[in-house]
Amino acid sequence: MALYSLKMRAEKSAGKREHVSGAEKILQEEELPEHLAALLSRALHHAKGRADFVNFKVESIAPEAVEHLPALPVSTVEVETPAEGRRVIIDALGKLGLKNGEAILAKFSETYGMRGAMLLDADTLERLEPDAERGLRATYMDAERTAKGASDCKNHFAEAVVLATKVVHAPHIVAEICVSDDPDYVTGYVAAPSLGYRRITKLKEAGSPDGGRIFLYRGPRGGVAETIRYLEKQCVLVQGVPDSPAGGAHREDMAERLAAQLAAKKERNLCREMHEIDSAQAAHVTVGGAEKLLLASNNYLGLVDHPRLKRAAQEAVERYGCGSGGSRLTTGTLPLHTKLEEELAAFKGTEAALLFDTGYMANVGILSALGQKGTVFFSDELNHASIIDGCRLSRAKTVVYRHSDMKDLEEKLAAHAQCPGVIVSDAVFSMDGDIADLPRILELARKYHVWSMVDEAHSTGVIGGTGRGICEHFHLREKPDVLMGTLSKALASEGGYVCGSRLLIDYLKNTARSFIFSTSQSPANLAAASAALQLLQEEPERCARLQENVRVFCAALAENGVEVRSETAIVPLIIGEESLAVKIAKDLERQGILVSAIRYPTVAKGAARLRVALAATHTEEELKRAAAHIAACIESFHGTA
Repeated sequence: MALYSLKMRAEKSAGKREHVSGAEKILQEEELPEHLAALLSRALHHAKGRADFVNFKVESIAPEAVEHLPALPVSTVEVETPAEGRRVIIDALGKLGLKNGEAILAKFSETYGMRGAMLLDADTLERLEPDAERGLRATYMDAERTAKGASDCKNHFAEAVVLATKVVHAPHIVAEICVSDDPDYVTGYVAAPSLGYRRITKLKEAGSPDGGRIFLYRGPRGGVAETIRYLEKQCVLVQGVPDSPAGGAHREDMAERLAAQLAAKKERNLCREMHEIDSAQAAHVTVGGAEKLLLASNNYLGLVDHPRLKRAAQEAVERYGCGSGGSRLTTGTLPLHTKLEEELAAFKGTEAALLFDTGYMANVGILSALGQKGTVFFSDELNHASIIDGCRLSRAKTVVYRHSDMKDLEEKLAAHAQCPGVIVSDAVFSMDGDIADLPRILELARKYHVWSMVDEAHSTGVIGGTGRGICEHFHLREKPDVLMGTLSKALASEGGYVCGSRLLIDYLKNTARSFIFSTSQSPANLAAASAALQLLQEEPERCARLQENVRVFCAALAENGVEVRSETAIVPLIIGEESLAVKIAKDLERQGILVSAIRYPTVAKGAARLRVALAATHTEEELKRAAAHIAACIESFHGTA
């Protein structure tokens, strides 16, 4: 039976190289591909950040060179604070005859940032590792597996038991102490042959990246080389490694991980809060009893509180009741569904349309249905999360191209010229407000014989002479193969939809799981959306007024020293630092202006922004006043945006 050692090391650039993740496996040949893929996924989706350098090393191992060791017995000590956890370590070391536990733990800060461990003389506290910056790395080890299968989910506990078992069997090692450097993991352990693996539930605060390990050595100086050789070169398989500590630790570990992740978000100013608004989302709203100017709503045409929409919703409830009673393919299709689908298809100039409960469900349903094996999705890197998730849930390959970079898109299309594909893009990008280059996308789709799909959530009712969206904006007669949109922005209701050929719509009715397995929209929502669509067509000046408001607001910002350009209702003011964006938004709210502070992961780290969303119902005077307030607030906190 051929065996191989697989090592993974992942790093990222942040001024200097930073360690992200590492792993050790000993595998049979047929297991290598699956584990390589799982470890790569771990490196690219790690709590410490996305690695931009991942190194794999694969070496063959002679089976007779492998030492088989029984796993250390495991015990858990529950503590409430890191100080209590350190006391457990000091007491354990005392039982091993080491009375200098506090001095040993004081050396721990020297291990932060080291890739390897400190090799420490247990009596003199002299460091013995050859490279003090790099540390000493125990390698060539794994758990013996009774079942095959890889996972990109790191099992901290099992990997730690394997490492500790090997370390304490090394010549002259009397104990190991470890605290994980993973921000989401606060436990650690002390291990020794007579102690076993003693897990301690808290050795640092949640969210802290500080961690390291110390190997405690007691022996002659002439034995150091033997210890290092064993730790770095001896292949070890550990038998009987448990997946988790006894006593329901999976449940404890889950709660611990959730608490740590939430604490880390709070520390990095990434924890979200809800704003409760006590009135309809008009240009002015009531929050906590105070009136605010609302510059954060997607109610772009100001129709949320329109009498015609409310009357239509009321009449629909009187006739059809509150709910639809079932999915569309059972009892949940009302005349209101059919009517609105016909109206949307006519409005967008397509053969047919299909409603979904939300825009998110529309994208997930469309893409997972179209993304058959062998298909390639070409997705703009700033596409909405619903597009990203739809691609992930499909069986298609996803190729991401640089934002609105048509040269990069064409290069990727050319590299996959033999594959059926779909170019997928937002029409108006939800956090930047810029417009996709649809003419070029359609040209490339024709050239490379692929389909095109555009998400019009933020373009319908916003751009184009009569608010028909991106095709009208560019004066195009040709349309994308898939036109997706929402009813929850300019159309002031709830839901999503897709417009396209009769073939596409019939196909999605039978394959889009988010359509098939969801209770359909309520009568009130359908009637309100239909009334909004009629109003938009009867009063195209609403869209013109919105577009004029965008010009007024951008010009007013420029007059106050803030340069920004937008052709849509979304005006992003890039701040950069997450905490600063939150502070500015809170200060503006105190001044009576509601603006959203947008942070990671909605936008890239360090690209936090104020996302101003304008409406047709804002007046020129209040937009000019708001621009002056916003510019002054940014200046006071930040300088310029």
